[in-house]
Amino acid sequence: MARTSKTISTLGTTETSPPRPRKIDAAIELMRRAEGASLGEISEATGWLPHSARAILSGLRKKGYMLEKTKRGDATCYRVVEPA
Repeated sequence: MARTSKTISTLGTTETSPPRPRKIDAAIELMRRAEGASLGEISEATGWLPHSARAILSGLRKKGYMLEKTKRGDATCYRVVEPA
């Protein structure tokens, strides 16, 4: 018995889905606000744990973002001063 193969052709398909929003972009947008964003706000908006939100701050600094650290009540807030 001969074996036949089935292939699905996707050539010529022009339908693409829009790019998914990235969590890092949401975090940057929060930090671009005049009051900045606390780690709690970044964690809540992205679903990241606090240690992951802190790691993103380090990563953004390495990419060339200038971050300003301020206090809002008891919370430390971070604001993007100058994009990379």
